[in-house]
Amino acid sequence: MSQRCASCGAVNPQEANFCAQCGAPLAQATTAEPPTAAWRIDEDPAEPLAPQRLRATAGPALVIRAGGGREGESFPLSGEEVRIGRRPESDIFLDDVTVSRDHAKLLHGEEGWRIQDCGSLNGTYVNRVRIDSALLGEGDELQIGKYKLTFLGR
Repeated sequence: MSQRCASCGAVNPQEANFCAQCGAPLAQATTAEPPTAAWRIDEDPAEPLAPQRLRATAGPALVIRAGGGREGESFPLSGEEVRIGRRPESDIFLDDVTVSRDHAKLLHGEEGWRIQDCGSLNGTYVNRVRIDSALLGEGDELQIGKYKLTFLGR
């Protein structure tokens, strides 16, 4: 028996809680306990994470919307190239096995910010479509491994 992922369509074993292809939670995935909330020492847990971080960041940024317990964390984008991957030296370090060491890179050019997959095993998705390269627009959703991020062009 198997189940199909609603996000990417990959076939997964019935007992799987998360998609092996894209890391999305599968429909029947439930937990007996409520999810654990996480925040940093300098943050107030009563305040939503994303608005706090968004106010602190000016200019283009990527914001983690889901994955790894890092929801709301933002990464300001600057320079001509921003590397994303599981390698600790990456500009945006995403520490999970669903992310390749050198997963993708963001390139800044005359037309704006472009994301380019670097031959990752699980692929890079923009608005739920697997891409090799794509120009980013305000509010685009990126998926890199189990992480879902939103692009803010500001």
